[in-house]
Amino acid sequence: MKKNINFIVEENENNLRVDVLINKREELISRTRIKNLILKEKLKLNDEIIKSPSKKVLTGDKLSLNIPEPEVASLKPYDFKLEIIHEDEDLLVINKPAGIIMHPGAGNYDKTIVNALMHYDNNSLSTIGDELRPGIVHRIDKNTSGLVVIAKNNETHENLSKQFSDHTITRVYQLLIWGKLRPSSGRIDTFITRSSKNRQLMEVSRSKGKHAITNYKTIEIFENDKTPTLSLVECKLETGRTHQIRVHMTHMGNSIVGDDKYKKKYKKLKNIDMGLESLISKLNRQFLHAKTLGFIHPKTNEEMIFSSILPQELNNLLKMLKNTSE
Repeated sequence: MKKNINFIVEENENNLRVDVLINKREELISRTRIKNLILKEKLKLNDEIIKSPSKKVLTGDKLSLNIPEPEVASLKPYDFKLEIIHEDEDLLVINKPAGIIMHPGAGNYDKTIVNALMHYDNNSLSTIGDELRPGIVHRIDKNTSGLVVIAKNNETHENLSKQFSDHTITRVYQLLIWGKLRPSSGRIDTFITRSSKNRQLMEVSRSKGKHAITNYKTIEIFENDKTPTLSLVECKLETGRTHQIRVHMTHMGNSIVGDDKYKKKYKKLKNIDMGLESLISKLNRQFLHAKTLGFIHPKTNEEMIFSSILPQELNNLLKMLKNTSE
Protein backbone atom coordinates (compact mmCIF):
# COMPACT_ATOMS: atom_id res chain seq x y z
CA MET A 1 0.00 0.00 0.00
CA LYS A 2 1.02 3.61 -0.60
CA LYS A 3 2.58 5.32 2.40
CA ASN A 4 4.46 8.49 3.33
CA ILE A 5 7.00 8.57 6.15
CA ASN A 6 7.78 12.01 7.58
CA PHE A 7 9.95 12.90 10.56
CA ILE A 8 12.57 15.33 11.89
CA VAL A 9 16.07 14.15 12.80
CA GLU A 10 16.64 14.17 16.55
CA GLU A 11 19.85 15.10 18.34
CA ASN A 12 20.89 11.51 19.04
CA GLU A 13 20.51 10.72 15.31
CA ASN A 14 22.93 13.42 14.12
CA ASN A 15 25.43 12.29 11.45
CA LEU A 16 23.76 8.93 10.76
CA ARG A 17 23.46 7.64 7.19
CA VAL A 18 19.97 8.40 5.96
CA ASP A 19 19.22 4.75 5.02
CA VAL A 20 20.38 3.59 8.47
CA LEU A 21 18.25 6.21 10.18
CA ILE A 22 15.07 5.32 8.27
CA ASN A 23 15.69 1.63 8.96
CA LYS A 24 16.01 2.38 12.70
CA ARG A 25 12.78 4.38 12.67
CA GLU A 26 10.86 1.95 10.45
CA GLU A 27 12.16 -1.50 11.41
CA LEU A 28 9.74 -3.43 9.20
CA ILE A 29 11.15 -1.83 6.06
CA SER A 30 14.41 -3.52 5.08
CA ARG A 31 17.48 -1.40 4.47
CA THR A 32 17.73 -2.85 0.94
CA ARG A 33 14.25 -1.62 0.11
CA ILE A 34 14.97 1.79 1.64
CA LYS A 35 18.10 2.03 -0.52
CA ASN A 36 16.13 1.12 -3.66
CA LEU A 37 13.47 3.75 -2.87
CA ILE A 38 16.17 6.39 -2.40
CA LEU A 39 17.80 5.43 -5.71
CA LYS A 40 14.36 5.78 -7.33
CA GLU A 41 14.25 9.38 -6.00
CA LYS A 42 11.50 8.76 -3.44
CA LEU A 43 13.29 10.56 -0.56
CA LYS A 44 13.32 14.28 0.18
CA LEU A 45 15.68 15.85 2.72
CA ASN A 46 14.64 19.38 3.63
CA ASP A 47 12.36 19.35 0.54
CA GLU A 48 15.20 18.38 -1.83
CA ILE A 49 15.36 15.00 -3.56
CA ILE A 50 18.27 12.89 -2.27
CA LYS A 51 19.71 10.11 -4.44
CA SER A 52 22.45 8.81 -2.10
CA PRO A 53 21.57 6.21 0.60
CA SER A 54 24.84 7.10 2.37
CA LYS A 55 23.96 10.79 2.79
CA LYS A 56 24.56 11.92 6.40
CA VAL A 57 21.78 13.74 8.25
CA LEU A 58 21.97 16.58 10.73
CA THR A 59 19.86 17.35 13.80
CA GLY A 60 16.70 19.16 12.72
CA ASP A 61 16.73 17.86 9.14
CA LYS A 62 13.27 17.13 7.75
CA LEU A 63 12.86 13.78 5.99
CA SER A 64 10.04 12.62 3.75
CA LEU A 65 10.04 9.14 2.16
CA ASN A 66 7.37 8.25 -0.36
CA ILE A 67 6.53 4.54 -0.59
CA PRO A 68 4.48 4.17 -3.79
CA GLU A 69 1.85 1.59 -4.64
CA PRO A 70 3.60 -1.68 -5.60
CA GLU A 71 4.17 -2.14 -9.31
CA VAL A 72 2.15 -4.97 -10.81
CA ALA A 73 4.31 -7.52 -12.56
CA SER A 74 3.54 -8.31 -16.18
CA LEU A 75 4.99 -11.77 -16.56
CA LYS A 76 4.31 -14.74 -18.76
CA PRO A 77 3.44 -17.88 -16.73
CA TYR A 78 5.82 -20.82 -17.22
CA ASP A 79 4.49 -24.36 -16.86
CA PHE A 80 7.30 -25.72 -14.69
CA LYS A 81 6.66 -28.13 -11.82
CA LEU A 82 7.84 -26.59 -8.56
CA GLU A 83 9.03 -28.86 -5.77
CA ILE A 84 7.17 -27.34 -2.85
CA ILE A 85 8.56 -28.29 0.58
CA HIS A 86 6.14 -26.16 2.60
CA GLU A 87 3.20 -23.86 1.89
CA ASP A 88 0.88 -21.80 4.06
CA GLU A 89 -1.11 -18.57 3.68
CA ASP A 90 2.00 -16.39 3.91
CA LEU A 91 4.90 -18.16 2.26
CA LEU A 92 6.26 -21.01 0.19
CA VAL A 93 9.50 -22.93 0.63
CA ILE A 94 10.65 -24.53 -2.62
CA ASN A 95 13.54 -26.80 -3.54
CA LYS A 96 15.03 -25.16 -6.65
CA PRO A 97 16.81 -27.43 -9.15
CA ALA A 98 20.02 -26.34 -10.84
CA GLY A 99 19.68 -24.88 -14.33
CA ILE A 100 16.88 -22.39 -13.73
CA ILE A 101 17.34 -18.77 -12.66
CA MET A 102 15.27 -17.10 -9.97
CA HIS A 103 13.78 -14.16 -11.87
CA PRO A 104 13.72 -12.58 -15.34
CA GLY A 105 16.81 -10.69 -16.46
CA ALA A 106 18.96 -10.04 -19.47
CA GLY A 107 18.70 -12.98 -21.85
CA ASN A 108 15.98 -14.86 -19.97
CA TYR A 109 12.55 -13.30 -19.56
CA ASP A 110 10.10 -16.16 -19.31
CA LYS A 111 11.63 -19.44 -18.07
CA THR A 112 12.45 -18.59 -14.46
CA ILE A 113 11.25 -19.48 -10.96
CA VAL A 114 9.18 -16.27 -10.96
CA ASN A 115 7.42 -17.30 -14.16
CA ALA A 116 6.79 -20.75 -12.65
CA LEU A 117 5.33 -19.06 -9.56
CA MET A 118 3.07 -16.96 -11.79
CA HIS A 119 1.80 -20.19 -13.36
CA TYR A 120 1.33 -21.80 -9.95
CA ASP A 121 -0.59 -18.90 -8.37
CA ASN A 122 -0.07 -15.39 -9.72
CA ASN A 123 -2.49 -13.84 -7.22
CA SER A 124 -0.53 -14.85 -4.12
CA LEU A 125 2.87 -13.21 -4.43
CA SER A 126 4.31 -10.14 -2.71
CA THR A 127 4.63 -7.06 -4.93
CA ILE A 128 7.00 -4.72 -3.09
CA GLY A 129 10.21 -5.75 -4.80
CA ASP A 130 11.24 -5.13 -8.38
CA GLU A 131 8.27 -5.62 -10.73
CA LEU A 132 10.01 -8.62 -12.31
CA ARG A 133 10.62 -10.27 -8.93
CA PRO A 134 7.24 -10.84 -7.25
CA GLY A 135 7.63 -12.98 -4.15
CA ILE A 136 11.42 -13.10 -4.35
CA VAL A 137 13.01 -12.36 -0.98
CA HIS A 138 16.44 -13.88 -1.72
CA ARG A 139 18.20 -15.73 -4.52
CA ILE A 140 20.48 -18.64 -5.21
CA ASP A 141 22.54 -18.93 -8.39
CA LYS A 142 21.23 -20.55 -11.57
CA ASN A 143 23.47 -23.63 -11.25
CA THR A 144 23.02 -23.97 -7.49
CA SER A 145 20.19 -26.13 -6.17
CA GLY A 146 18.34 -26.02 -2.89
CA LEU A 147 15.92 -24.24 -0.60
CA VAL A 148 14.40 -20.82 -1.22
CA VAL A 149 11.58 -19.03 0.66
CA ILE A 150 8.95 -17.12 -1.35
CA ALA A 151 6.72 -14.40 0.15
CA LYS A 152 3.01 -14.52 -0.66
CA ASN A 153 2.20 -11.05 0.70
CA ASN A 154 3.97 -7.77 1.35
CA GLU A 155 3.94 -7.99 5.15
CA THR A 156 5.67 -11.38 4.99
CA HIS A 157 8.16 -10.05 2.41
CA GLU A 158 9.12 -7.11 4.64
CA ASN A 159 9.50 -9.33 7.70
CA LEU A 160 11.65 -11.93 5.93
CA SER A 161 13.75 -9.21 4.26
CA LYS A 162 14.42 -7.77 7.71
CA GLN A 163 15.54 -11.20 8.96
CA PHE A 164 17.91 -11.51 5.99
CA SER A 165 19.16 -7.97 6.57
CA ASP A 166 19.77 -8.74 10.26
CA HIS A 167 21.59 -11.99 9.29
CA THR A 168 19.34 -14.08 11.53
CA ILE A 169 18.34 -16.52 8.76
CA THR A 170 19.88 -20.01 9.00
CA ARG A 171 21.49 -21.03 5.69
CA VAL A 172 23.61 -24.16 5.38
CA TYR A 173 25.12 -25.32 2.08
CA GLN A 174 26.81 -28.59 1.10
CA LEU A 175 29.59 -28.50 -1.49
CA LEU A 176 32.40 -30.54 -3.02
CA ILE A 177 35.72 -28.77 -3.53
CA TRP A 178 39.07 -29.56 -5.12
CA GLY A 179 41.80 -30.33 -2.58
CA LYS A 180 41.71 -29.88 1.19
CA LEU A 181 40.85 -26.82 3.22
CA ARG A 182 43.52 -25.64 5.62
CA PRO A 183 42.52 -25.37 8.37
CA SER A 184 39.86 -28.05 7.89
CA SER A 185 37.25 -25.86 9.58
CA GLY A 186 37.07 -22.17 10.31
CA ARG A 187 35.58 -18.76 9.59
CA ILE A 188 36.24 -16.72 6.44
CA ASP A 189 35.75 -12.99 7.11
CA THR A 190 36.41 -10.67 4.16
CA PHE A 191 34.91 -8.02 1.92
CA ILE A 192 33.48 -9.07 -1.45
CA THR A 193 33.31 -6.69 -4.40
CA ARG A 194 32.78 -6.89 -8.15
CA SER A 195 35.86 -8.10 -10.04
CA SER A 196 37.85 -5.36 -11.77
CA LYS A 197 38.81 -7.84 -14.52
CA ASN A 198 35.40 -9.42 -15.18
CA ARG A 199 32.25 -7.53 -14.16
CA GLN A 200 30.25 -10.78 -14.10
CA LEU A 201 32.41 -12.15 -11.29
CA MET A 202 33.00 -11.18 -7.68
CA GLU A 203 36.28 -11.20 -5.74
CA VAL A 204 37.66 -10.82 -2.24
CA SER A 205 38.84 -7.34 -1.29
CA ARG A 206 40.76 -6.09 1.73
CA SER A 207 38.81 -2.88 2.14
CA LYS A 208 35.98 -2.30 -0.35
CA GLY A 209 32.69 -4.00 -1.15
CA LYS A 210 30.33 -5.75 1.26
CA HIS A 211 31.30 -7.55 4.45
CA ALA A 212 31.01 -11.33 3.98
CA ILE A 213 31.33 -14.11 6.57
CA THR A 214 31.28 -17.86 5.85
CA ASN A 215 31.70 -20.55 8.53
CA TYR A 216 32.89 -23.86 7.12
CA LYS A 217 33.79 -27.37 8.20
CA THR A 218 35.16 -30.34 6.29
CA ILE A 219 32.80 -33.34 6.41
CA GLU A 220 34.88 -35.90 4.47
CA ILE A 221 38.09 -36.04 2.40
CA PHE A 222 38.42 -38.35 -0.62
CA GLU A 223 41.99 -39.20 -1.55
CA ASN A 224 43.72 -42.27 -2.97
CA ASP A 225 45.47 -43.53 -6.12
CA LYS A 226 42.25 -43.57 -8.15
CA THR A 227 40.70 -40.40 -6.73
CA PRO A 228 41.81 -36.77 -7.08
CA THR A 229 41.88 -35.05 -3.69
CA LEU A 230 38.37 -33.78 -3.08
CA SER A 231 36.57 -32.62 0.07
CA LEU A 232 32.92 -32.60 1.04
CA VAL A 233 32.33 -29.36 2.95
CA GLU A 234 29.48 -27.71 4.80
CA CYS A 235 29.20 -23.91 4.87
CA LYS A 236 26.98 -21.87 7.18
CA LEU A 237 26.46 -18.30 6.05
CA GLU A 238 26.41 -15.30 8.37
CA THR A 239 25.90 -13.00 5.38
CA GLY A 240 24.48 -13.61 1.92
CA ARG A 241 26.57 -11.85 -0.70
CA THR A 242 26.54 -12.53 -4.43
CA HIS A 243 28.46 -15.78 -5.15
CA GLN A 244 29.72 -15.68 -1.54
CA ILE A 245 30.63 -19.36 -1.04
CA ARG A 246 32.08 -19.68 -4.55
CA VAL A 247 34.25 -16.60 -4.03
CA HIS A 248 35.37 -17.62 -0.53
CA MET A 249 36.30 -21.14 -1.59
CA THR A 250 38.30 -19.78 -4.55
CA HIS A 251 39.96 -17.34 -2.15
CA MET A 252 41.03 -20.31 -0.02
CA GLY A 253 42.48 -21.99 -3.13
CA ASN A 254 39.77 -24.67 -3.28
CA SER A 255 37.25 -23.96 -6.02
CA ILE A 256 33.97 -25.88 -6.17
CA VAL A 257 33.78 -28.93 -8.43
CA GLY A 258 31.83 -28.07 -11.59
CA ASP A 259 32.06 -24.30 -11.15
CA ASP A 260 32.73 -22.98 -14.64
CA LYS A 261 33.12 -19.34 -13.58
CA TYR A 262 35.42 -19.56 -10.59
CA LYS A 263 37.65 -22.39 -11.79
CA LYS A 264 40.19 -22.85 -14.55
CA LYS A 265 39.06 -24.98 -17.47
CA TYR A 266 38.68 -28.64 -16.54
CA LYS A 267 41.83 -30.63 -17.25
CA LYS A 268 41.93 -34.36 -17.89
CA LEU A 269 43.00 -36.15 -14.76
CA LYS A 270 45.44 -39.04 -14.98
CA ASN A 271 45.11 -42.48 -13.42
CA ILE A 272 41.68 -42.04 -11.89
CA ASP A 273 38.60 -44.25 -12.05
CA MET A 274 37.02 -43.77 -15.49
CA GLY A 275 33.48 -43.73 -14.14
CA LEU A 276 34.40 -41.04 -11.62
CA GLU A 277 36.17 -38.96 -14.26
CA SER A 278 33.11 -39.19 -16.50
CA LEU A 279 30.78 -37.98 -13.74
CA ILE A 280 33.07 -35.04 -12.91
CA SER A 281 33.68 -33.98 -16.51
CA LYS A 282 29.98 -34.17 -17.45
CA LEU A 283 28.75 -32.26 -14.42
CA ASN A 284 27.05 -29.21 -15.95
CA ARG A 285 26.67 -27.32 -12.68
CA GLN A 286 28.63 -26.50 -9.55
CA PHE A 287 28.46 -29.01 -6.71
CA LEU A 288 26.72 -26.55 -4.40
CA HIS A 289 23.39 -27.22 -2.68
CA ALA A 290 21.38 -25.05 -0.28
CA LYS A 291 20.69 -27.84 2.20
CA THR A 292 19.12 -26.08 5.20
CA LEU A 293 16.98 -22.95 5.53
CA GLY A 294 15.66 -21.61 8.82
CA PHE A 295 13.74 -18.49 9.84
CA ILE A 296 11.08 -17.16 12.20
CA HIS A 297 7.62 -17.33 10.63
CA PRO A 298 6.44 -13.71 10.17
CA LYS A 299 2.90 -14.39 11.42
CA THR A 300 3.19 -17.18 13.99
CA ASN A 301 6.69 -16.31 15.33
CA GLU A 302 7.42 -20.03 15.15
CA GLU A 303 10.99 -21.07 14.35
CA MET A 304 10.94 -23.02 11.09
CA ILE A 305 13.81 -25.21 9.82
CA PHE A 306 13.72 -27.00 6.48
CA SER A 307 16.22 -29.47 5.01
CA SER A 308 16.64 -31.04 1.59
CA ILE A 309 18.71 -33.93 0.25
CA LEU A 310 21.30 -33.68 -2.50
CA PRO A 311 19.83 -33.88 -6.02
CA GLN A 312 20.50 -37.09 -7.92
CA GLU A 313 23.38 -35.85 -10.09
CA LEU A 314 25.32 -34.70 -7.01
CA ASN A 315 24.41 -37.76 -4.97
CA ASN A 316 25.61 -40.08 -7.77
CA LEU A 317 28.99 -38.37 -7.82
CA LEU A 318 29.27 -38.56 -4.04
CA LYS A 319 28.40 -42.27 -4.05
CA MET A 320 31.02 -42.94 -6.73
CA LEU A 321 33.60 -41.07 -4.67
CA LYS A 322 32.82 -43.13 -1.60
CA ASN A 323 33.06 -46.38 -3.60
CA THR A 324 36.39 -45.52 -5.24
CA SER A 325 37.81 -44.33 -1.92
CA GLU A 326 37.11 -47.59 -0.07
